[in-house]
Amino acid sequence: MSLIEEIVAQADELAALRRDIHAHPELCFEEVRTADVIAAKLTEWGIAVHRGLGKTGVVGIVHGRDAGACGRALGLRADMDALPMQEGNTFAHASRHAGKMHGCGHDGHVAMLLAAAQHLSRHRDFDGTIYLIFQPAEEGGGGAREMIRDGLFTRFPMQAVFGMHNWPGMAEGQMAVSPGPVMASSNEFKITVRGKGGHAAMPHLVLDPVPVAAQIIMGLQTIISRSLKPVDAGVISVTMVHGGEASNVVPDTVELEGTVRTFSVAVLDMIEQRMQQVIDGICASQGLKYAFVFERNYPPTINTAPEAALARAVMERLVGAAQVLDQEPTMGAEDFAYMLEEKPGAYCFIANGEGDHRAIGHGGGPCMLHNPSYDFNDRLIPLGATFWVELAKEWLK
Repeated sequence: MSLIEEIVAQADELAALRRDIHAHPELCFEEVRTADVIAAKLTEWGIAVHRGLGKTGVVGIVHGRDAGACGRALGLRADMDALPMQEGNTFAHASRHAGKMHGCGHDGHVAMLLAAAQHLSRHRDFDGTIYLIFQPAEEGGGGAREMIRDGLFTRFPMQAVFGMHNWPGMAEGQMAVSPGPVMASSNEFKITVRGKGGHAAMPHLVLDPVPVAAQIIMGLQTIISRSLKPVDAGVISVTMVHGGEASNVVPDTVELEGTVRTFSVAVLDMIEQRMQQVIDGICASQGLKYAFVFERNYPPTINTAPEAALARAVMERLVGAAQVLDQEPTMGAEDFAYMLEEKPGAYCFIANGEGDHRAIGHGGGPCMLHNPSYDFNDRLIPLGATFWVELAKEWLK
C-alpha cells in the first residue's frame, strides 16, 4: 500500500480529531461546533475559509503554485452531520449527547478530508484550485442541495466534484468505484383511503377502507413485477399501515406510507404514474375516495464514466488492482447526487472492515452503518487522505 508518509506520521493526531467529533455529534443543520472545528483547522493551516453555505457548511480553498490562474478546479466533499439515534458504545469517545450519534462515519469523512487539506496546504505542487467542501445535513436534510442553492458552484466554480463514503463489510484496505448509478433515488408516499365507518357487524351499511387498502398494497407490488422492465431496478415498499381503533368498529380511513427507490428518473416517473392509476382504479371500483401524496427526495447518485475511471486508476496505484472492487449499486440514497446532477464526478467507497478495530466498550451489535454499535475505523484516515491528495493532483494535471 502506497501512502503519503507525512500523513501516516500524523495518524494519531488525526484519529484524536475524529474521535473528538464523534463524541460531539450534531444533527442536520445544527453542525455549529463541527463547523467551528473544521474552520479553525483550515485557518491554522493557511487555507481560506468560507462559511454559511447550506446554513452550516464550510468551504476551504487551496490554490496551487499558479494561485489558481489556470482556471482548473475540482471539489472534494465530506459530509459532517450525525444521526438521531442512541449510541450503544461505551468507549471513551462515545457520544456525549443522548439521542445523537455518528452512526454513519461522517466524523471519519471529515477527518480524511482535513488530513488531505493539511497536506495540500503544505505541498502546493500542482496548478489549479481544490475546493474542500464540508457539507451539512446529508441524513435527510438535503444539505448538498442547500449548498448549491446558496451558490456553491457559482461562487466556487469547479469542473468536477468527488465524494467518498466508508463501507463496512468490505475488507480493510479495499476501495471501490463504478461508473453509472451507485445509489438510488429516495422517495416517500402517503395514501389515505377514505370510506364510511360504522359497526363491524353491519358491513353492508359502511364503505370499508380496510380491504381496499389491502388491495392497494397488493396492487402496488404488481407495478414492479409487471410494469417495470426486468432489466431495470425499482423498489416499492409499504412500510406503515394505520387504521382503526376498536375490533368492532370499521374506521373511516386507512393510511398507507412507504418508500420508492429507483436508479433512474424515467423509472421513477413510470412508478409514480402507475401508482396513481392503481390506487384510482381500486378505489373507484369500491366507491371510495383517496388522497395520494408522492414526495421526491434525493435523486439517484450517478457517476460519470471518465471521473470514475480516474478514481479507479488512483485507487489501483495506492492499494493494487486486486484490492479495487466494482461498487455494486445499492438502494440506499445519498444527497451527493445533487452535486453530480450539476457537475461530472464520482462517488467512491473505502472499506471500513468488519469491526475488529473497535475498542473495548463497543456495543453488542455489528459494525454496520446506522447501527448503535458502529464506529469509524481510524486506520482508514491515512489511506483516505492519501487518495484525496493523489486524486486531486491527478485530475488537475
